[in-house]
Amino acid sequence: MIWLRRAGYLCVSLYLGLVGAMYVGQRSLFFVTDDGGALAAANWMAIANSARVTLTTSDGETIAAWYVAPQDDKPVFLYLAGKSGRLVVKKWRWARIHKRGYGVLAISYRGYPGSTGSPSEAGFVRDAEAAYQWLRQQFPANRIVIHGLSMGSGVGVALAEKVDARGLILEAPFTAAVDVAAEQYPYIPVQMLMRDPFLSRERIANINMPLLIAHGTRDTIIPFAHGKRLFARAKEPKTFVAMNGSDHSTLTRDGLYPHIWRFLEAK
Repeated sequence: MIWLRRAGYLCVSLYLGLVGAMYVGQRSLFFVTDDGGALAAANWMAIANSARVTLTTSDGETIAAWYVAPQDDKPVFLYLAGKSGRLVVKKWRWARIHKRGYGVLAISYRGYPGSTGSPSEAGFVRDAEAAYQWLRQQFPANRIVIHGLSMGSGVGVALAEKVDARGLILEAPFTAAVDVAAEQYPYIPVQMLMRDPFLSRERIANINMPLLIAHGTRDTIIPFAHGKRLFARAKEPKTFVAMNGSDHSTLTRDGLYPHIWRFLEAK
C-alpha cells in the first residue's frame, strides 16, 4: 500500500509538473517565430516585387510588412498569416494575387521576423489594426479584404468585429484556438490555462460584412468541423467552400483562389 501511495503521489507530481511547464511555456509552443535564417540578409524580402513597409502599433511596437499595390481599382488584401508566419514560402499565393491585379499588405506579427515585441493574441489584433489603418489612409473600406489563415483567422475575426471592409475570408479557421488545444490535450484543463484562446466562435456573430470560409475536408491540423461550426454561427451574407480532399496547407494549390475571385467579384 505504501508503494502504491508513493506511485500515486509520483504520478500526480509528474502530471502537475507537465501542466505547469505547458502553462509557463505555452506561447513558445504555440507561436512559431523562427524564420529559418531568412532575416539574416539585410534585404530580406518576404514577397517578391513588394515594398517593405514599417507600421507602428497603438502600443508602440514596430511591425514589418510587405506591400504590393493593386492595379486600377482592384481590392487589396490585408493578409493575416498562421502561427508559423513564413511569408517568404507562400510565393504561389502572392503570384495568384498579383496576376489578378489585386494588392496585398502582409504583416509579420510582433515577435516575428523584422518586428519588435512578443507574441500574444491581443498584440496580434493591435498589429492588424495598425495594418488596416495604414491601408485606410489610401483606400476606402470597400476595397479592403481581410484574409486570415489558420491562427490568422482568429486575428481576422477580431479585426472584422471592429472595422468595415469589403469582405472577410477565413481559410482553415478554428472555432477557437482553445477548442483545438482541448481536442489535442483532452487530459489537460486548457480552457482554464490558455492565455491566447482566440474565441472566434464568440465574435463571429458580430461580423457585418460578406464572409467566405474555406476549409479542407482532410485538414489534419484544424478539423473540418471547426469551419462548419464557425460558419453556422455567422450572419448572412456568407459562403462556405468545402475543399474536398484538401489538407491544412494545400488549399491554395487545390484551387482556393477561383473561389475567392467569385466571392469578391460577384455582382
